[in-house]
Parts: sequence; C-alpha cells; structure tokens
Amino acid sequence: MKNYTLLIIISFFCSILVAQQKSNSLLHLNRAEKILFLGNSITYDGRYVAMIESVLLSSHFIKGTAIINLGLPSETVSGLSEDNHANGEFARPCLFDRLESVLQKIKPDVVFACYGMNDGIYLPFESVRFKAYQDGIENLYTEVLKSGVKRIVLITPPVHDDPDLGLDGYNQVLDRYSTWLLEQRKNEKWEVIDLHFPMKKYLESITRIDPTYKLAPDGIHPEQEGHWLMARSIISYLNPTFPQVIKWDEYVANHTYLPKLYETVLKKQELMKLALLRYTKHKRPGIPSGLTMEQANQQNKHLEKQISSLIAHH
Repeated sequence: MKNYTLLIIISFFCSILVAQQKSNSLLHLNRAEKILFLGNSITYDGRYVAMIESVLLSSHFIKGTAIINLGLPSETVSGLSEDNHANGEFARPCLFDRLESVLQKIKPDVVFACYGMNDGIYLPFESVRFKAYQDGIENLYTEVLKSGVKRIVLITPPVHDDPDLGLDGYNQVLDRYSTWLLEQRKNEKWEVIDLHFPMKKYLESITRIDPTYKLAPDGIHPEQEGHWLMARSIISYLNPTFPQVIKWDEYVANHTYLPKLYETVLKKQELMKLALLRYTKHKRPGIPSGLTMEQANQQNKHLEKQISSLIAHH
C-alpha cells in the first residue's frame, strides 16, 4: 500500500513537471526578453525579420523584447557542401560550428530557426543528403532546448524559384524537406511554421498570369515581396487575426509611420547582427566585421529611443 501511495505521489509531481515544461515551451513572445532568429543568407538579409519586429511593435504585440537576427550566409544544419562552393574558396559553414557559443553568449528565451535551402546543396533529391538534413534539424532542436531556451519554432525553407525550371527544379527537393518538417508537428509535437507551401501556392497563382514573374531572380534570395510573404506567414501564425495583405507596400500605406519604423528597426538589427556575429564568432569568410559590443550597444541605445518615439506618437 505504501509503495502504491508513493507511486501516486511520484506520478502526481511528474504530471506537474510535464505541465510546467509544456507551459514554458509555449512562452508567449511578449514575455520574452530575447528572441533569436537563426538561418542562412535569407535570414542574414534581414528584411523579413525587421518586418516582423516592426509589425509586432506597431501592434503592441511585443514591448521591451530584443529581436536578434543571427543568420549567416551559406550556412547549413546538414554539414554538407558542394565540392566547389564559392569557387573553391571555402566550404559551407555549419550551424554547429557556432551554435554553442551563440546560445551561451546570447541566452535567448525563444529561437526561430529557418534551414533547408542550402541543405540539399542544390542537387536532385538523394536519401543520404536528406538524412543529413533530418539529423541536423533534430540536433538543432535538442541542443537549443538543452541550453534552457523556453520555446523553439522551426520554419520551413522558402520556395526555390529556379531561373530556368521554376518550381520543377530544386524546389522539388525543398517540397520533401518541408513536408517532413511539417510532419514533426504531429510526430514530435514541434512548433513548425510553414513558409514554403504558401509561397509556392502564391508563385503558382502569379505565374499562371505572368509566366516570367520571379519571387527571387536568382532562384534563392527573395526580394521585398518574398520577404513580406515570409514575414506575413510568421506573423499570422503568432496572431491568426492578422490581415492577409499581399504586398508590403499595401500594408504600410495604411500605417504612415511604419516605413520610418521599419527603416530604423532594420538599421538597429543590422548593427547588432554584425556586432553579435563578431562576438559569438563564426567560420564564414567575407562577413563584414561588426563593432565591439560596447560600441554597438551605445549606438543601439539611440536607435531604440527613435523606435520608442515613433511608437509613442502613433
């Protein structure tokens, strides 16, 4: 009887612990001090991350939360690289060369991670490369949570818009990578936001009317419209009532101060991104050296004041 009672007590406290862990894993963004975005060159570009922060600030969805962009061009989670990447100058960097340093030095509460575009290294689908991507994502998820991050949100890769083959080229590989990632919502109870298939659907609808239309002229790096589609998908996941305005220019037309806010947020994120990439260290050649953290934090204070002023007057 005593053993039975003990088992009940242990079971009760375990259920409380699980409930607390589940609650922590769904930490609301407005309670987060630091939100970190990880990804490759599309994230490094920064526009979709700055759009997200600008919209969340303007709608008072977040306040006093630092949104940090630490995307790195060419990066993968698979650890794969083409034989002649960058004309043989350097192999693709792997996230795990820097992840521990990033998590230890930044200590984010929430992490958004968008990988996949580079992980198939622009070759036809092949099971070994696919397994390297799957293992990389699983390792990313495990390492991030192990570090104490309270919430991780994975993001499917954007669409690949091949200059010659359109959606019938490398995008077919990304279809499979994205499908697997979305399946982990059910299989592993992961949080996953889908950018890939909404972008693909949008591109298909436009090219029926204009076959020459491209979201990304080089097939990989989206221009402003593509970044807005990415931002909109993420914002809509966080706030399902968010209006589905197709173009960024249309959205900002209804919010006259938003262009200035976005410009300032983008400048702030760029400043801190380069400083933090320097501070956390990485192995990717060709990245501009940022300011020291002391210098960057001084400039950041002025930009934060400008942002606060813009929000306060609207």
